[in-house]
Amino acid sequence: MKLHIVVAAFVAASLLPAADPVPPEGFKAIFNGRDLTGWHGLNPHSVVKLKDEKKEAALKTMRDEFAANWRVENGELVNDGHGPYATTDAEYGDIEFLIEYKTVAKADSGIYLRGTPQVQIWDKNQVFDEKKPTRKPHLGSGGLFNNTPDKPGRDPLVVADKEFGEWNQFRIRQIGDRTWVWLNDKLVVDGAVMENYWDATRATPLPAKGPIMLQTHGGEIRWRNLFIREIGADEAKKILAEADAKK
Repeated sequence: MKLHIVVAAFVAASLLPAADPVPPEGFKAIFNGRDLTGWHGLNPHSVVKLKDEKKEAALKTMRDEFAANWRVENGELVNDGHGPYATTDAEYGDIEFLIEYKTVAKADSGIYLRGTPQVQIWDKNQVFDEKKPTRKPHLGSGGLFNNTPDKPGRDPLVVADKEFGEWNQFRIRQIGDRTWVWLNDKLVVDGAVMENYWDATRATPLPAKGPIMLQTHGGEIRWRNLFIREIGADEAKKILAEADAKK
């Protein structure tokens, strides 16, 4: 599907009432704009080392707490900056994913793909701190923050964030462990390998499937128009072949 067609359809959907999301052709809505159906609460970092009864208890607590920190308002999925991450009940493999967000100053959030961190969301106005050389919010959002520093995809290719108060639009394509990210119609990650954060060696590829997760990290963030299209094997092979031919 051509980029300009997808973007045009996405923008058109954005102009419709957010409480009644209408996906572009070929996509489906994964947030209904009315309630939290299809989503649950989970912070994978808090349970990764737990086992058996302790893990099950923690998972139940996060599911129970989900609605305390997440709400639906004017067709938007809103988080107060705290609590477990919004996690899809469904799991996805190769996908094209459209989503809009609006956040606040000093933002630090992200989108987990296949349950793995993450497409990063920053406050681009933050000043680079030499004491934290691997954190570069001034370079903008969309990079794969949990990739090894200085590896392809870790930092976005361009600064594409809009000003506070405006909605930002992500288009994310994930095929295998390869990731493309467009932010506000600008390519910020170009087919980079998304490293598997859960493997300390980063040698294990991403899982074949996993949930989409919207991270909470201390500041209010709003999401709307969450649309997904699953990519079949033939299309995936074609996209990868075309991408490799450009190298």
